[in-house]
Amino acid sequence: MELRKDPITRSWVITGDDVPDHPARPEPFCRFCPDSREPPQLIANASGVVGSPSSACAVVHPNAMYHIEGEATRRGDGIYDRMRPVGAHEVLVENPSHDRHLWNASDLEIEQFLLLAAQRIQDLKGDGRFKYVGIYKDYGNSAGQEFEHPTSQLTATTFVPRRVLYELRAAREYFQSKERCVFCDIISQEMKQDLRVIELRGDFIALCPYAPRVPYESWLMPRTHEAAFERFGLNRPGTMRDLGVLLRRTLQRIRTITEDFHLVLHTSPNSLHRSGNLGYWKTIDEDYHWHIEIMPILAMKAKSYTFKEVYYSPLSSETAVRRLRDARIEP
Repeated sequence: MELRKDPITRSWVITGDDVPDHPARPEPFCRFCPDSREPPQLIANASGVVGSPSSACAVVHPNAMYHIEGEATRRGDGIYDRMRPVGAHEVLVENPSHDRHLWNASDLEIEQFLLLAAQRIQDLKGDGRFKYVGIYKDYGNSAGQEFEHPTSQLTATTFVPRRVLYELRAAREYFQSKERCVFCDIISQEMKQDLRVIELRGDFIALCPYAPRVPYESWLMPRTHEAAFERFGLNRPGTMRDLGVLLRRTLQRIRTITEDFHLVLHTSPNSLHRSGNLGYWKTIDEDYHWHIEIMPILAMKAKSYTFKEVYYSPLSSETAVRRLRDARIEP
């Protein structure tokens, strides 16, 4: 496997001849349950975070795409660029129980998971090779769910993903023009209009963005400015309980519409080792704002919203918010 860069879109793609000859057979046991016969390699757990028994842990991905050993060794191939898939690929086990997901786990369990995520990002950003550390969760067959056990995944890469680069550049341009954070301005306007706000919880807001890429797209954001999720979480650990509650309730609302979704945490790139070439890192603490994006997956027959040259959402954010607000969920 190797990383190749598309010279037009500037996206890095991990590729190689890694297709098995035969379909993988389902394992007769869950490797992430506490009594697993083949437990994965433990990296860290959340036991020391709040002084209670561990409910979340980070383990090495059993089929990791990125490997921590060595250097990326970026090299040219004619007009193309390629490099080794150096990085980290971890599974964040959200809960030791096989059926306690982010929408039905306890507040303490979700809080521990979020604090563990912050710890892992902070730890990996200490490695100067890694430009970005991200966390994502795919749930449901349509989303490409990999494991039945409640898990998210973390990747540390030697490049910044294209979607995050778009946000960084747009946020920098907005800041240069107005000397304000565009995300903070979005939050301010959404709270004033109250048309697309799903729910407020402590220092956090859940909303449907003004221009959704898919129906019921939802964002969770801190209402106070902070570029780095890990810095926010570890400096203010008491706030993670409110974020966990808001995440749980937002997922419950979405699950009244569909069970399948993608979830991704967008945080700032590794500014501990700043790039001399990339200008958007110079004001990143002022112009960027971490957030969680949730992309529900709906079965649509009329028009597809997977054609990503122009996103198509057959439902406005305002209507989506009304339905999500009215959804019957647990307290």
